[in-house]
Amino acid sequence: MLLLLQIILCCLLYLALVKCAVRDSGRNCLYFYPDAYLDEAQKRGIADKTEELRKGKRFMTFFCLVIFVVLIAVIAGWNGVKDFHTACFEAYLFLVVMNWFDGLVIDLLWVGHSKIWRIEGMENGVAMSGKKQLIKLVERILFML
Repeated sequence: MLLLLQIILCCLLYLALVKCAVRDSGRNCLYFYPDAYLDEAQKRGIADKTEELRKGKRFMTFFCLVIFVVLIAVIAGWNGVKDFHTACFEAYLFLVVMNWFDGLVIDLLWVGHSKIWRIEGMENGVAMSGKKQLIKLVERILFML
């Protein structure tokens, strides 16, 4: 039961980090979008692809460090895991569930249905369709098993 609570807390942290990055507009996180979308945004004068990729690299470095530190703190500190195999299993479990959370909650529900992620001037852009997102999600789930 404790492990379930910890996984939920990590997923909430994941969501909070993405929400802090996006703030009130998907424009703040264009680096999350596919390359074709970034290219189209640059053609339309909405964004500079190089700068967006630079912003994405900075955010993802921070994001990965935070997730890594929290995983180590939870597994080694909170759970008191001392052996390698248990630590690997717990890390794997956390990362698989957070990957599914990202695909289901963030990609399909939040990005797919929220107006925050719609960027003004890109209404007819080449964003990923719901069908493609679902296929990508199934691939992610199968890859992690």
